[in-house]
Amino acid sequence: MLKGLGGLGDMAGMMKKAQEMEAKMTQLQEDLHSVTVTGESGAGLVKATASAKGELKALDIDPSIFNGDDKEVVEDLILAAIKDAQSKASERAQEEMAKLTEGLGLPKGMKLPF
Repeated sequence: MLKGLGGLGDMAGMMKKAQEMEAKMTQLQEDLHSVTVTGESGAGLVKATASAKGELKALDIDPSIFNGDDKEVVEDLILAAIKDAQSKASERAQEEMAKLTEGLGLPKGMKLPF
């Protein structure tokens, strides 16, 4: 490839790979908005659904937990479900990024920013 130019041929190949990676990362960013995860608390009484980007999409609350005396418990269950969904969203995003960067020779477990 580009004989007579020494390392510049390799540089051109690296630039092409970098451009391909940038396009794949852009696509992954878009895809993460449509991937959903569900977090739950209270043995499934409260479920929070979020995108893999961490954006809360839905909240499902079992009506059996609505008792005026248990306001703090309900609030805690809702908060716990949302935190669980956000944690799962973060894990899923990292898994998807790991799939994308597998062939780059980067150190295992290296986290790239979103």
